[in-house]
Amino acid sequence: MKKFTLFIVLFYGALTACDSLVDGLNDDPNRPTEAPSDNILTGTEVALIQALEGDLARRCGMWCGYFVGEAQQYEGFYNYLPTAGDFNANWEDIYANVVRNSRVTAQVAESEGNTGIITGISNILYALGIGTSTSLWGKVPFSEAGDFDNFPTPSYEEQLDIYGGLQNLLDLAIIQLASGTGRPAAGADIFFDGDPEQWTQVAYTLKARFFMEIKDYQNAYDAALMGINDPDNSMQATHNTSQGTENLYHQFLIGNRGNDLSASNTRLVELLNPASPEYRGNTKTNETERFNFLLAVSGSNTVLNSGGIFAIDQLFPIVSYQENILTLAEAGTRAKSFDTGLGHLNEFRSFMANGGYINNGPLDYDPYDASDFSVSGIENATGVLSVEDALLKEVIEERYITFFGQINGYIDVRRTLDENEVNVQVSPNTGDRFPHRFLYPQTEVDQNPNTPDPIPNIFTVTPISQ
Repeated sequence: MKKFTLFIVLFYGALTACDSLVDGLNDDPNRPTEAPSDNILTGTEVALIQALEGDLARRCGMWCGYFVGEAQQYEGFYNYLPTAGDFNANWEDIYANVVRNSRVTAQVAESEGNTGIITGISNILYALGIGTSTSLWGKVPFSEAGDFDNFPTPSYEEQLDIYGGLQNLLDLAIIQLASGTGRPAAGADIFFDGDPEQWTQVAYTLKARFFMEIKDYQNAYDAALMGINDPDNSMQATHNTSQGTENLYHQFLIGNRGNDLSASNTRLVELLNPASPEYRGNTKTNETERFNFLLAVSGSNTVLNSGGIFAIDQLFPIVSYQENILTLAEAGTRAKSFDTGLGHLNEFRSFMANGGYINNGPLDYDPYDASDFSVSGIENATGVLSVEDALLKEVIEERYITFFGQINGYIDVRRTLDENEVNVQVSPNTGDRFPHRFLYPQTEVDQNPNTPDPIPNIFTVTPISQ
């Protein structure tokens, strides 16, 4: 066990300051399998944390009304002036460190005769890496990705085809998890210690996430019914106060880059600040505690709270209970009925009333009833929305706030961009166009002849948004 503890600390702490958490894990692509599959699994999971909690999440937050880029390259990024080179490290985090090593984990496990649960976990990690990539870049490598020996310059596949492939991959993972064999060694899986039931729930919530992204709300609802049903089953990055294991946002905020991001005058602040004319609170909802958990006031500025949601030992959600239940609420409203959506929203509000992800309760989140969404109700004061749209607006707004600091927030804003009556109305940071994708990294442009040509810019709409 001491070996695993040291391994995890080294991977968490070695290079987080420069966003290269797992550099060197497989420096020699011709000899990637010298380590046991359990060790490679651990490194892959830590790499996933780096990819989803690090710079990529901060960049998404600047494009969806969470953060303001105040200085250095973040100021240019915030104002829609990124360069292809800005994304080199983000691409490597996903493809070299998550996708590559999840593939290797499965290969080594198979060579060890240890297939089943560990290969199911590996396929979920692979799907999560590719799903994040295709959502942010559009057409990307999928089936050939991570196989450096056979496909050093992998082909790019169509975005909608990838989403179909991800569903098949997750279905396979669910079957593998049910095999009852091949559980990783104790401590190797840093999320659930190899528990197949918890991983199966994660797989279904991911299926629901990917169905939501292509606006297939019926299938999203059906998958979420099998998804994460308890906060304790959330897939979260665990942090503590030991050097190198701290929350990655915390490391960023207390380091020499802390002034590069703020939240001043963001859409998030408009919704949560009780002093704002667009404050979302009402007689059943008091957002003071959540505002204070997410944000802090420093003079005339609103900043990110390095003692609340980004505290040194604060968990970071990757696939969570709160995502799953809010997917049930939105997809249920769209594909089922008003009553279905309202019931799931009230489940979420009960969760929040008891502390929720703020870890502080009781809080003022009373259940809504149908009259609150009717004409002149507290969630439809102007009376211009149908009761269904009024409910949908509340659920989408709740998702937006709940996903603060996560990549999901940007993806949701983009998904609902054209639904002006129910979306959160995030305005472009500059100009009149909203960015729909990240730029392909310069490393791909230079080294992979399969990179799409002509190269799309950040405003080029991806197929799932058309």
